Amino acid sequence: MGSYPKQAVMIAAALVAGCGAGWVGHHYTTQLLLPEPETTDVSPVLSTSLQSVVDSESVEPRVTRAARRSNPNFIADAVEQVGPAVVRIDAARSLMGDMPDALQNPLFRRFFGDEMPEDAIPDQIEQGTGSGFIINPNGRILTNAHVVEGADRVTVTLKDGRSFEGSVVGADSVTDVAAIKIDATDLPAVALGTTENLAPGQWAIAIGNPLGLDNTVTAGIISAIGRTSSQVGIPDKRVQFIQTDAAINPGNSGGPLLDDQGQVIGMNTAIRANAQGLGFAIPIETAERIAEQLFTTGEVQHPYLGIQMVNLSPEMRQRINTDPELNVKVDRDEGVIIVRVLEGTPAEAAGLLRGDIIQSINGKPIETPTDVQTQVEGTEIGEPVTVEVIRDGETRSIAVRPTALPPDLQ
Repeated sequence: MGSYPKQAVMIAAALVAGCGAGWVGHHYTTQLLLPEPETTDVSPVLSTSLQSVVDSESVEPRVTRAARRSNPNFIADAVEQVGPAVVRIDAARSLMGDMPDALQNPLFRRFFGDEMPEDAIPDQIEQGTGSGFIINPNGRILTNAHVVEGADRVTVTLKDGRSFEGSVVGADSVTDVAAIKIDATDLPAVALGTTENLAPGQWAIAIGNPLGLDNTVTAGIISAIGRTSSQVGIPDKRVQFIQTDAAINPGNSGGPLLDDQGQVIGMNTAIRANAQGLGFAIPIETAERIAEQLFTTGEVQHPYLGIQMVNLSPEMRQRINTDPELNVKVDRDEGVIIVRVLEGTPAEAAGLLRGDIIQSINGKPIETPTDVQTQVEGTEIGEPVTVEVIRDGETRSIAVRPTALPPDLQ
């Protein structure tokens, strides 16, 4: 591409690890054709599972069981078991209305001046519809954060036709998970599965309310696992997505993705309007972990290191070595290199430096920025994280204490 701005590689090489400034990395990456960055601002893994929260309820749970294959059509069997626990979520947002032309008449201003009566400008109501699923018989529901973003009112409608006013307990934009509570008991609830042994080619079943069509079922296979946020095209999120060819359209967001046993393995999200035959889902382990924090505290804190990093390649090595502003000489073509340490961050306080090549985090080998994100996701804020790096040909272990991701970076 010819010459580059002196600071382009340093600023554009990667997204701030933990800072949520994905658009910055994407903007400069487009200029330099660098790979999309990954970040490390993910929430800590909690020792208590969501199921323990479910079991702690005063009412004995009546959890919908996984499909028993009593129906020769296992998809129909799974839907029969889980369908009653899938809900429609209608969210309404009030928007300030524009001043009618009549009220802009000079005659009105002679009486009111610049202070128009508050009720003279009608508010506009914006409505949206998404999906969700009940995880607890006492009315705990999961959905996508973008489904309820900015909502003044949330209405939850069950498959049997009952409607409830919902309360948004909390929403986490970083992972796109939200928690809703309705005042009801003895509700049907889903059975949570696991993605531990998930593999491409396995069955996938999606249930939701696409385009306002309640309890719509689509089926396909798992197309891929571990799709990074950058690969999917939303680098500001901190999720490794499940990819499926089961149709997921607007309105499906927040609904469950099931395996062939009828267990929930993910939360569907319609994040790519231009995705032809591709859908994405948040792994249930991620949704489970975030939901536990939301139902417990109403918020989620994400560990934050404060670094920019990029995967090394022969081309990237040459660019870094020839950039005078970086003042870094790299002697290898593979690995994850830190290209910037932000001021006033845990990384700076711990002594991480530009040019450090990350080898492992808490003893887990690192090969890609995604590996860094995954390992930091499992850390506790304030607890030391051992980052092993290569600097000037020597291996060093540096203890970094993550802080919470600043609100302005979420």
